[in-house]
Amino acid sequence: MSDHNHNHNDGHDHNHNGHPHHHDHTAVHEKKTRWVVMLTFVTMVVEIAIGYYSNSMALTAEGWHMASHVFAIGLTWIAYILVRKYAESKHVAFQKDKLLALSGFTSAIILLIIAIIMVIESITRLITPETIKFQEAIVVAIIGLVVNGISASVLHHKHEHTDNNIRAAYIHVMADGITSVMAILALLSVRYLGWTSLDALSGILGSIVISTWSFSLIRSSGSVLIDFSRKKKEE
Repeated sequence: MSDHNHNHNDGHDHNHNGHPHHHDHTAVHEKKTRWVVMLTFVTMVVEIAIGYYSNSMALTAEGWHMASHVFAIGLTWIAYILVRKYAESKHVAFQKDKLLALSGFTSAIILLIIAIIMVIESITRLITPETIKFQEAIVVAIIGLVVNGISASVLHHKHEHTDNNIRAAYIHVMADGITSVMAILALLSVRYLGWTSLDALSGILGSIVISTWSFSLIRSSGSVLIDFSRKKKEE
């Protein structure tokens, strides 16, 4: 009985008190995430393409890290679309938290795959280093950092902490900013200090960052999917 009521409330609580307020926030967050997905996607394509062209693993790793966040924020965007579409439906009942957790769990699995690919690429570059085209790589890396800053300002709002979905998207962008800084520092070290191995090591470090975030997301989203928190409360 309690499960039935829980499902019903999750699927239809928007139709009662506070619905207009929730609907407005959902629409605003949907627009924000859509804008950030599009901007990040374009930057991601440029970073990965120039990363491979310039032989910079730091920039390539940053591009793939950004790709993982395009996927994750894209799922966030889709989740908002579904919540908006079915919030007022009398025929569809779903748990919003489950939907968002499923998108996060899927994103985490993709992240792990990307991290493994990055490690293999970076180790290969350590064994057989290649000349890095610094000029192209550093320009794109700086552009990526600027894009992350813009995206973070779009997603950040004083009320955003009440919505874990938009908050997660904001954290994705901030993490991307960190990897952008890592890529820039690695490229500068290669250019002016001659530390060629640092570029490949930066790719490995980036994959570790992605893996750490991924495992954390798997734990948090997985606990929601299997009702771990609810089970603890019942006990």
